[in-house]
Amino acid sequence: MNVINISSSCNSDFVRQVEEESGQQLSLCYQCGKCTAGCPYTTEYDIPVSQIIRLTQAGQKELVLKSKSLWLCATCESCTARCPNKIDVARIMDVLRHMARREGYSGVKTVKTFWDSFLHSVQKNGRVFEVGLLANYISHTGRFWTDFGLGRKVLPKGKIHFKPSAMQGKEEVAKIFRRYVEESTK
Repeated sequence: MNVINISSSCNSDFVRQVEEESGQQLSLCYQCGKCTAGCPYTTEYDIPVSQIIRLTQAGQKELVLKSKSLWLCATCESCTARCPNKIDVARIMDVLRHMARREGYSGVKTVKTFWDSFLHSVQKNGRVFEVGLLANYISHTGRFWTDFGLGRKVLPKGKIHFKPSAMQGKEEVAKIFRRYVEESTK
């Protein structure tokens, strides 16, 4: 267990930024642990959800943003549903993940690469185009053979298409991405 000297390493600007971006009051968390108990991925995390919140309260920016837990969170909202103080824990995890992305932390490289491939696919096509997502992911990770067996099972079912389907509202989705880029460069 690492001992952290909160008084000498607390980044209060980080705490303020997380609260502002998430709309949540971190001081309401009293560490009951219900978020961690309800998390389906807690066994895979390097830092459990309740400890992520505590470290965030303590202003431990680098430790939190380097955590692979941020990238493994499925945003299922089990943590939020279980919180007795109505803290939107999943929202805080999302904010922390976005902060980590902006500041160049990448926790679990393959998970971040998948997220990036997913977002690229949605930005380009208006919705996810599975084959395009897969091609982008493989080209960035080189993990061609990892899911080869699964592909052989899925392809004959006709669920995966080799051309993106047309969709209404594609331009509206593109506007969302443009607005995000504009906001993040301010």
